[in-house]
Amino acid sequence: MSWVLGKLVFLLLRPSNLLILLGLAGLVLAWRGRRTGLRIATLAIGAIALVTLLPVGLWLTRPLETRFPQPALPDRVDGIVVLGGGTAPHLFVANGRPDFDDAGDRYLAMIELARRFPEAKVLFTGGIGEIDGAPVTEADVVAALWARHGLPPERLLLDREARNTIENARNALALARPRPGETWLLVTSAKHLPRSVGCFRAVGFETVPFPVDYRSGGAPSPLDDLRVSERLYELDEAMYEWYGLLYYRLLGHTNELFPGPRP
Repeated sequence: MSWVLGKLVFLLLRPSNLLILLGLAGLVLAWRGRRTGLRIATLAIGAIALVTLLPVGLWLTRPLETRFPQPALPDRVDGIVVLGGGTAPHLFVANGRPDFDDAGDRYLAMIELARRFPEAKVLFTGGIGEIDGAPVTEADVVAALWARHGLPPERLLLDREARNTIENARNALALARPRPGETWLLVTSAKHLPRSVGCFRAVGFETVPFPVDYRSGGAPSPLDDLRVSERLYELDEAMYEWYGLLYYRLLGHTNELFPGPRP
């Protein structure tokens, strides 16, 4: 129930949806002769213009992505956990080959780390994370990618059930059964690491965070790639993680509001 509720809540709180609905509501009120309607519409349009001209979404993403720096990898790694997200199950079924979206860096890192640490187990956790379902699980797409690279199938552990981050953590712990003293890497998008680490710590699975798939950094020009849809998407993606941190803390899925590196 909390999984479905979280999805529905974000549909309502998604900044792009809120701004567009606010603007439309204001125009309707203005058409009916309400002066406040014009003010509301102007406020919404102004906010959209501001977000379009300035990389607000990237500014909000940066603190998330820099929370965990790139780690100095040890000589030995016992296991690698890769979190779901970024696969395209519908395209996989339609075209017969593994496809990925803009979070596909997770899978490049998975293959790279698997080759760098040939003795390490690789655990992928990802089922069907959409309310309307999918023809196959994310784990099925990853299994096909793994086979295409000719990696030993016995090294790959697959969780086809997890639908969100807390389920990723619980299922990964049950599958990995890490022993004291073992080193397990946790691979996911940099902006997603604070919430992911918080969940893994809450279930008692200590990992070395390994961030990939960066979106922020440098100094983007206000006029660079000036597209309303792109800037609103960046804002939505950033706020999804900030909402997620608060939501998971309220549900008790994490023990910290903004998990960071161990002291």
